[in-house]
Amino acid sequence: MKVRNILGERFKERAYDIESQNLMTRGGYMKQVGNGIYSLFTPAKRIQNKIERILREEMDRIDGQEVLFPVVMPATLWQSSGRFESIGRELLRFKDRSGADMVLGMTHEEAAVQLANNVAGTYQKYPFMIYQIQTKFRDEPRARGGLIRVREFTMKDAYSFHTSQEDLEAYYERAYRAYERIYARCGLPEVIAVKSDSGMMGGKVSHEFMLLTSIGEDSVVFCPECGFRANMEACEAIIENEADGELLPLTEVFTGEAKTIDEVGEMLKMPNEKSCKAVVYQKNEDDSYVLVFIRGDLEINETKLTNFLKSEIHPAADIENANLAAGNIGPVRLETKATVLFDRSLVSATNLVCGANKAEYHLTGFTPSRDLPADTVYADFAKAVEGGVCPSCKKHSLNIKRGIEVGNIFQLGKRYTEAMGMTYDTESGERKNPIMGCYGIGVGRLMASVCEEHHDDYGPIWPITIAPWQVQICALRIDDESVKAAAEKLYSELKNAGVEVLFDDRPVSAGVMFSDADLLGAPLRVVISPKTLSRGCFEFSARDKSFREDIEAASACETVANKVNELIAQVNSKVPESI
Repeated sequence: MKVRNILGERFKERAYDIESQNLMTRGGYMKQVGNGIYSLFTPAKRIQNKIERILREEMDRIDGQEVLFPVVMPATLWQSSGRFESIGRELLRFKDRSGADMVLGMTHEEAAVQLANNVAGTYQKYPFMIYQIQTKFRDEPRARGGLIRVREFTMKDAYSFHTSQEDLEAYYERAYRAYERIYARCGLPEVIAVKSDSGMMGGKVSHEFMLLTSIGEDSVVFCPECGFRANMEACEAIIENEADGELLPLTEVFTGEAKTIDEVGEMLKMPNEKSCKAVVYQKNEDDSYVLVFIRGDLEINETKLTNFLKSEIHPAADIENANLAAGNIGPVRLETKATVLFDRSLVSATNLVCGANKAEYHLTGFTPSRDLPADTVYADFAKAVEGGVCPSCKKHSLNIKRGIEVGNIFQLGKRYTEAMGMTYDTESGERKNPIMGCYGIGVGRLMASVCEEHHDDYGPIWPITIAPWQVQICALRIDDESVKAAAEKLYSELKNAGVEVLFDDRPVSAGVMFSDADLLGAPLRVVISPKTLSRGCFEFSARDKSFREDIEAASACETVANKVNELIAQVNSKVPESI
């Protein structure tokens, strides 16, 4: 293809703070249509096609059968699983012309069960896996970062069906390895797998595949001592307290307008870890209040709280109806309509500061083991902290980094097959519900993540396996007949050799041509100019600046094609064997 024919503009001015969004906008890869909704130009679509080909190859390698589910589904399908009511406004609901409730698919577990139901009615059909690459819509309230977090997106999702937990676990390992292969083949061997929370998907075992980057929205907790890794949402928080030698009596002290942990701590000369703070939420389903007490230096992990309550929550907007004294809430002599919970960070704590449930007053000397009922239940609601205790090796070694989730896998169990009445006949004639796994990768997010990881100040540096074009020819001084003839000849030879080549034959300056080439990100570049031709050669270089050399014009096609194959081999050398 020739650069002059590519629809889309490339420009120098910085467009966004997040680098992948900035470079892919400046490079003419995408155009925003609405909040979290994008059209893709040819360069991005070519990358997407290559990622999809890799996805298909790896899903087929683990015995997947490609299918296609509908984007629009009747609400009855989601009502049968219970998710029509349980999922919030992220699920886009609407009525068709007959007044029937409909949804736009944000995920397709229900559709997968509906497709397989009644056609997989005997054990002899199992196990099997079906997958699709399809457009989805999630009415995401926090769309950001270009293709990193969108509302409309293309996703590969796969669903496996099994007759035993052991069979699911064996297949889960195959899918886990297939995901490692996918990321390596796309040029992202840096992706790591972490334990995660299953959230609305259900199931007890799940992993997220994360690319560690400062612009990520997820927090990844890992231990360099033993290799433990988990998403913050799923990481157990182990908090240790050193008991004071002397237990102080509960004492009411005047704190006036000091209400926050920092303000009260500064007034009483107490560190935050020697305080007990109250955090108030409301359940989405009925606006009832939930009050959680936790050590003052820690934060609530809302995913853990949601899972404990089995209800979605939001920060309380107005606590007067809960009979709570804002800024002075404490667990002693507390009278409230709220559900009251205690984080286990309070276990073994002594001599804490807490609210007195009275305006302008706090209590000092609060010791939970003494001042709370003996049957008080403590649960894990806290976020893990930097330097905290590792749940695996028990050392104070936890590190926390930011990451982008580029895929996830779940052992779903029977949640959907039981709810939707999918059964099969066992060998002995019993009727049982099959066990499911599910496996998802967002194509656009993966593309943007590669750009986020592989770029310089001038543009993306696409891995050879997914680059929109493998080679770009830059013909300087195209008005020179010798340059034009040499460039056209090499362009034709490379195409005939099966090399994906982009040819810039525009009559523009070298600066403009090289700037656009940087933004288009082809891994290899051939520069042809009067100067190079005077030496009987072309200038051959890598986009990542790993090499630059002169190559003989007569054998340029062979040299370039060999280099393409070499780069592909380098990527494939990092791909693990399949299971």
